Amino acid sequence: MKELRLQASAERLEDVQEFVRGELEAAGGSLKVMSQVEIAVEEIYVNIVHYAYPSGDGEAAIRCETDREVPKITIQFRDAGTPFDPLAKEDADISLSAEERSIGGLGILMVKKLMDEVTYCYEEGKNILTIVKYL
Repeated sequence: MKELRLQASAERLEDVQEFVRGELEAAGGSLKVMSQVEIAVEEIYVNIVHYAYPSGDGEAAIRCETDREVPKITIQFRDAGTPFDPLAKEDADISLSAEERSIGGLGILMVKKLMDEVTYCYEEGKNILTIVKYL
């Protein structure tokens, strides 16, 4: 599994995108898959930047692994920020108007719809969110 470690800041989003894009290209991901993964990666990484570290200073690790036997990419996001399971919250009700809907939850709903698997765990003081997309 390849890993990118960096300061969790908005300025580093492009570095994260390039890292994941490189792994997807090497695995032969289609343009559609690349687009879906890029959207999910941006949503998850931006959430880490904005919410994991209330003090504003912390590190994120992004791990990528591709599997050629079962063509897929697994991307894991790790941070030592505030424990938070984005999958524990009920999905946003998209049948309601924006005014009627509670704030939040649309991003993780989008990630869940775009990816084939999404899991979360908290281990050894780290939030670990894993997404899988079959190629």
